[in-house]
Amino acid sequence: MARDVTVYTTSTCPHCSHVKEFLSQKGVRFKEFNVADDERARDEMVRKTGRMAVPTIIVDGHVVVGFNRSELEKLLMQ
Repeated sequence: MARDVTVYTTSTCPHCSHVKEFLSQKGVRFKEFNVADDERARDEMVRKTGRMAVPTIIVDGHVVVGFNRSELEKLLMQ
């Protein structure tokens, strides 16, 4: 099933790399925004989540802050 997945990252965040690898291994397509380089994406992330933390993943409107594998698995299986 196709999902709307957005990943907010920075280039220095090791957990961000793990999230992207996890999603890729699952065959999940996602949009990535580097909030260190993209002020608009950073503002959007804070507006949507109320937080300034990476990685932040939004799956079909559900926010996951940090690489929470079990939460991501659950959301991707819905």
